Amino acid sequence: FKSTLLNVTQNEFEQLSKDSLDFTEEEKEGKDKEELDFLRKKKKDRCLANMKFIGHLFLRSLLTARIIGQIIQELAMCDAADKFPAEHILECICELLNSIGYTLDSMPAGKEAIKQVGGRLVDLQQRKDAKGKGVYPMRIRFMIQDLIDTRNAGWMKKSFKAAAKTKEEIRQDAQRDERTQKTDGSEVMIAGQRPAWMIADARDGNSGPGFKTDDGPWQDVPSKSRR
Repeated sequence: FKSTLLNVTQNEFEQLSKDSLDFTEEEKEGKDKEELDFLRKKKKDRCLANMKFIGHLFLRSLLTARIIGQIIQELAMCDAADKFPAEHILECICELLNSIGYTLDSMPAGKEAIKQVGGRLVDLQQRKDAKGKGVYPMRIRFMIQDLIDTRNAGWMKKSFKAAAKTKEEIRQDAQRDERTQKTDGSEVMIAGQRPAWMIADARDGNSGPGFKTDDGPWQDVPSKSRR
C-alpha cells in the first residue's frame, strides 16, 4: 500500500511540474469564460490539495526532508534563474511550506532547502518586467512576503479560525490572553509543526508499517527541466 501511495503521489507531482492552468484551443472549444474559469480553479485546487497531501506524508515520516527539499527547489526553478514559475506553482510552494515549515526547518537538509528556496522566492517577488511592473501580481507577492515573515518569526503566526473547545481549553485560552494582553480573539500557532498525536504515535510505535523513510519508491525526485 505504501509503495502504491507514494507512486501515485509522485505521478501527481510530476504532472504538476509540467501542468499549466491555460487551455489549448481544442480544450476551449465550446466552453464559455465562466466554464473555463471553473475548470481552471478546479485544476489549481487539485494542485494545492496534492501539495498539502505531500506535506502530510512528510509529517508522517513517509517522505524525507531531502525529498521535500528537492520538490520545492524544482518547483521554484532554483537552477534556472532566468525562468519564472507559474503563479499557481508559487502558491503550491507557499501552501506546502505553511503546512510543514517548522518541522522541515528543524532538519539540516530541510533548513538548507528552505534557505535556498526562500532566497529564490524573494528574488521572484522583486522581479520586474521591461516596463518596471512586477512580474507577479500583488496577491502572489503578498503571499510570498507572508511566508517569509512567518519564517522570520520562527514559524509563529496568528490564526483566527474558530474551533470547538472544552470548558477547560476556553479557561486556559482566557488566562493566556490575559497574560499576553491579547484581545483580538486570535491564537498563535506554529506553522508546519508536527501534531502532537503524530509524535505520540511514532513514540508508541503506532505509525504503521510505512513510518520509516529509508525505503519506498519516492526516495529520489527526478531532476527534470520544467517546460
